[in-house]
Amino acid sequence: MEEKNIELLKSFNIENLPSLDVAVLGALELFQGKELPKLELGVYKHPLVVGSGNAEATGRIIFENIDAVFASESNYEEKLKDIPSIDGVIIISASGEKHALIVAKCVKEYNKHITLITNTPYSSTHDELDHEHSYDEYIFPKNREPYTYNTSTYMGMILGKTHEDPLSIQNFIKENIDTQVMPDFSKYDKYFLIVPPKFSGIIRMLEVKFIELFGRRIARDVETSEYMKHAVTVVPSDELFISFGDENKNWGGVGNRLYIPLPTNADYGAMMAIGYYVVAQIQKSHKQYFKENIAEYVEEVSKIFGQEIKAIVD
Repeated sequence: MEEKNIELLKSFNIENLPSLDVAVLGALELFQGKELPKLELGVYKHPLVVGSGNAEATGRIIFENIDAVFASESNYEEKLKDIPSIDGVIIISASGEKHALIVAKCVKEYNKHITLITNTPYSSTHDELDHEHSYDEYIFPKNREPYTYNTSTYMGMILGKTHEDPLSIQNFIKENIDTQVMPDFSKYDKYFLIVPPKFSGIIRMLEVKFIELFGRRIARDVETSEYMKHAVTVVPSDELFISFGDENKNWGGVGNRLYIPLPTNADYGAMMAIGYYVVAQIQKSHKQYFKENIAEYVEEVSKIFGQEIKAIVD
């Protein structure tokens, strides 16, 4: 098995941070050789699933077919107070630090059982768990990546649910995305991503990735092809419409449309990988806002959380 991108992820430093596509391909390489934990959470009838940022979105994807309540770091305690039927809390956090620890300490005050789904053994949140049951903690494999990329982390959790073949996804990218003639992304500072309705759960993940990589320097919207029928294009704009899985025949001028295919019977793992891969092509075509600012950012955010946040997550 080729591990070209994993080797790049093992060796980069703050001076030569990889682009997002390296993290995508490295994750697909990783999961070809790693067995993923099997989530067995039938003990819960009505759990509260909590995560921050893309961890929250990942939770909604993983548990979309169960009777769960979903929350972020901003409203989880309100849910605990107002919904007495909640019989346990599932915390999703790649690091097991920052808000995950704050949430866990609060949940214990409500005498609710905690399950942690993470990528980090012996995190601070690990110390708040019972350690008496097989379902107390699930640790998924991950690659070394720049802070916030969180590609191998959440992709592993999603593949653990969908059971898609990472090699097939990798081959699809090589044969159907890399061979495609892409537009000059540097010409655009506004993008509209259109995803199939069955992948509505990916919207927040793509939005967050744009925010992390570009801040407000590049505008973006992400909606399903069904939601596009509502008033989201009343005001015309010189933006590139990128549609995944279904060809866009309605939105934007013909010259401002890009169609990205998805594998037959694609699930969320493929959607995430291909979506991030395309965002990476945009990243590589513009000024490197993320790479130029991440070191200073983690310095500031470390003060806010009162713990060291590193620009490179091992």
